[in-house]
Amino acid sequence: MSKNTEKVNRVLIAGTNSGCGKTTVTLAVLTALKMRGVSVASAKCGPDYIDPMFHRSALGVPSTNLDPFFFDENTLRFLLASHGAGKELTVIEGVMGYYDGLGVTSRASTYELAKKTASPVVLTVNAKGASLSVLAQIKGFLDFLPDNNVAGVILNNCTEKIYSQLAPEIESRLGIRPLGFMPHIGDCEIGSRHLGLVTADEIGDLKSKLSLLAEQAEKSLDLDGMIALAASAPELSFEPPLIEKREPVRIAVARDRAFCFYYEDSLAVLTAIGAELVPFSPLSDKKLPENVHGLYLGGGYPELYAKELADNESMRASIRTALENGLPCIAECGGFMYLTGSVAGQPAVGFIEGNAFDTGRLSRFGYVNLTAKKDNMLCRAGGSIPAHEFHRWDCEQTGDCFIAEKADGRRWDCVFATDTLYAGFPHFHFLAEPRFAEGFISACIKEKHRDRNS
Repeated sequence: MSKNTEKVNRVLIAGTNSGCGKTTVTLAVLTALKMRGVSVASAKCGPDYIDPMFHRSALGVPSTNLDPFFFDENTLRFLLASHGAGKELTVIEGVMGYYDGLGVTSRASTYELAKKTASPVVLTVNAKGASLSVLAQIKGFLDFLPDNNVAGVILNNCTEKIYSQLAPEIESRLGIRPLGFMPHIGDCEIGSRHLGLVTADEIGDLKSKLSLLAEQAEKSLDLDGMIALAASAPELSFEPPLIEKREPVRIAVARDRAFCFYYEDSLAVLTAIGAELVPFSPLSDKKLPENVHGLYLGGGYPELYAKELADNESMRASIRTALENGLPCIAECGGFMYLTGSVAGQPAVGFIEGNAFDTGRLSRFGYVNLTAKKDNMLCRAGGSIPAHEFHRWDCEQTGDCFIAEKADGRRWDCVFATDTLYAGFPHFHFLAEPRFAEGFISACIKEKHRDRNS
């Protein structure tokens, strides 16, 4: 197959560590560029759901996850090119510290993404409480690994006076471009909870916060320099994934405050195969949508809305009856919790035995490879897909139909899986293994024809 090429002007905003301010800088840059009339796209390195929700919900710009653990180099380039096509600039937000990956390696790090997508990097450094030592920190990042693509730096939590003194030193001593600073703006802080930032929909004054960030970015960031740096990025070459169209089916997808964690590009694989995705709310709707052949319950925060979910008895009964009658279903993390006997002491669907409870800490956190122990809806025995767990809640029974294995060799059983069900804590992305999507659609097609013949 011949490769496609696409010119995507892009810049990757990385950080020295989590909490250095790269999300704030990214939102400031995106908002300021949009207010200038620049057509922008955005992306997030890693498996995080919440930052892309900010990009999409708050800014109205397309966003995607670029995860070097989930995807090979070709898929990363395809996603970046397809989302950046027709846009003047794509801003990619990094994850954790620039070199931080699996264990003490750079595997699945922002650095790996920058290399595989040949993206110019702007390093965000928290300059609070420091002056010349900031240069030592930047130099360490420049020298640590070769071909690191770091071409510019932004100082966060920095005053104009300190920046004016450090900027010429950065350029003369280190040979990279200082691209401005962001002072501390208390009114623009975004809250957090145990799974990271609160979601965009939960912040009533988000638009005003973003407006303040954009005004500051225009004053103290070199946006023209960032645009020029993005334009220096080389063309991307890639092969589009091969996805075979099947007959149409209708899949109900839970979409509300309790269930909001989805990879949009993963859902797009289902659409490309032939699915019509029908949104519904387990919080407010009384029953599942009519004439659906499958059900997708994504992750989210069912524990925060456990009472409301419990009070919607007709929806819980509708889902339980549908699953007992064999409706194909994927339930990930929060969606899996909702299928158990109870969440936070409140009745849930009751399709899977056991109860969901708060452990008080992250459980089985991080990347895993999932391998099926037996044939199931998504794959045959031995079928494998990269996945990710990020949850503080756990369940009394978590299934034993897949093996999860971390890079350090730790393994455990997980997931309830049958010829019509995947229910467990691990999240996955269909573009990492499209055959899993084909398996789900095949089960939905079977359900569709069963309905016709009943």
